Amino acid sequence: MIIYSVTVTVDKAVEADWVAWMRTKHIPDVMETGYFTSAHMHRLHEPPAEPGTATFNIQYECQDLATYEQYRDREATRLQYEHQTRYKDRFVAFRTILTREDSF
Repeated sequence: MIIYSVTVTVDKAVEADWVAWMRTKHIPDVMETGYFTSAHMHRLHEPPAEPGTATFNIQYECQDLATYEQYRDREATRLQYEHQTRYKDRFVAFRTILTREDSF
């Protein structure tokens, strides 16, 4: 199992709009690509976000690294561009790829 993890810090001024857009538009659009089997959005509490910001982590799960690479090569640029265009300089994001080693 591969987890595509996206951590985003957003300005508090756009937080409510961003959360709503992620829930109703962006995450559904990512899921509609067919590469991922599930998605979960989390609010980070520690470490605390910088004053005036909120931090979230979205984790998308897919079957294997090849599936993630297909998403990255075919869909990610378009979807990231939509996010960048909508929120411009009101966010910072970084992405990581994780392999689930075991479940407990």
